[in-house]
Amino acid sequence: MTQLNELSAREVVSMIAAREASVEEVTKACLDHIEKREKDVLAFQFLDPELALNQARALDLSPSAGILHGLPLGVKDIIETIDMPTGWGSEIYEGRMTGRDAACVALCRAAGAVMLGKTVTSEFACYSPGKTRNPHDIGRTPGASSMGSAAGVADFMFPVGFGSQTASSIIRPAAHCGTVGYKVTTGTFSLDGVMELCNSLDTLGFLTREIGDVALMRAALLGDSAEMQVRDESDSPRIALVRTKHWPEAEAITREVVESAAKKLSDAGAIVEEPELPEGFDGLTEAHETIMPYEALRGRAFEIRNHREGLTDVFRAFAEEAQAISFGEYVAAQDLAIRCRKGVDDLFDRYDLFLTPSAVGEAIELGGLTGNPMFSRLWTLLHVPLISLPVASGPQGLPIGIQLVGRHGADNKLLADAQWVRDRLA
Repeated sequence: MTQLNELSAREVVSMIAAREASVEEVTKACLDHIEKREKDVLAFQFLDPELALNQARALDLSPSAGILHGLPLGVKDIIETIDMPTGWGSEIYEGRMTGRDAACVALCRAAGAVMLGKTVTSEFACYSPGKTRNPHDIGRTPGASSMGSAAGVADFMFPVGFGSQTASSIIRPAAHCGTVGYKVTTGTFSLDGVMELCNSLDTLGFLTREIGDVALMRAALLGDSAEMQVRDESDSPRIALVRTKHWPEAEAITREVVESAAKKLSDAGAIVEEPELPEGFDGLTEAHETIMPYEALRGRAFEIRNHREGLTDVFRAFAEEAQAISFGEYVAAQDLAIRCRKGVDDLFDRYDLFLTPSAVGEAIELGGLTGNPMFSRLWTLLHVPLISLPVASGPQGLPIGIQLVGRHGADNKLLADAQWVRDRLA
């Protein structure tokens, strides 16, 4: 029998609406599971069970608040919450109360969600590893920086976790933990109350176990339809297999999984091709590697200037390297991104979605950084919507994902196409 903490977001709100479960029962089921597993997984930066239960009890005593009524959420600790501290993964801000909710949190509360707790992030949602471990093997990383949300969803602590992405901070943790990871088209969700690292790259998104739960969350934040679009079964998608220049750097299992997925989808009726990519495409990773540190140095200028001793060695080194990047180099990188966005958009006149790796391979062992974000940097820079789907396991028994790329602004179509893909790779 499926436990309440193992339900999808849609199943939770449906059961509560039908009075087959109370909000308190669902919340308590999540908390009971967390009590058993948190000592190993370490997904939470802040958790107050009584605070979560009080939210649940209040919702049980009120009429349905909205489409998320009773849904427990994990909130990445760069996102402000009025009743919980927001520390940005930094010892500088440990325990800080901001006195307000971020816009995304306020909208979810208005829709009836329970803010279960704050999930671990790496320092300033950047490179320094947080404490969270991969629930599939606690000796390995869950990826960064949305690590707590990815691990918590994968371990059935909550159905949905907020993530954010500047390079690969949703897609790679999703791949390593075996969840669905969704990055919205850049600029779609309000970032009010979300810590800024890089103003032209930062994006919100979700970690879930089901694609349909992404549509539900989009509805809460955008007023969009909560119902998933469904791809016409008579209209098979056109898929571009995009290996990128990093293909040789992927582990053999990653290359095998992506190629196997392409073949299975072709056998299922999809048209799968490898198109020539726009001019300049091979320079996008390096462009991202210019833009991200240049903007981060300025986005976190206060901490770098006034709290240097409170920064990790990793972030200090990152900031020092960023000082060597000139404004001219930054402008050239942004110009390349703008040109390539147009070229990629033109490709979507021919293809419904792109298929590419989510990560280099299986999650690496704890003890250093969390792996390489190379397979999502360029897509994040292009501002397009992304979704990672868990489709296989590697030789260590750890999840391997594939990354699907959609047209700018066509997020609902990407979700429908992703469900078509997942159904045929199941």
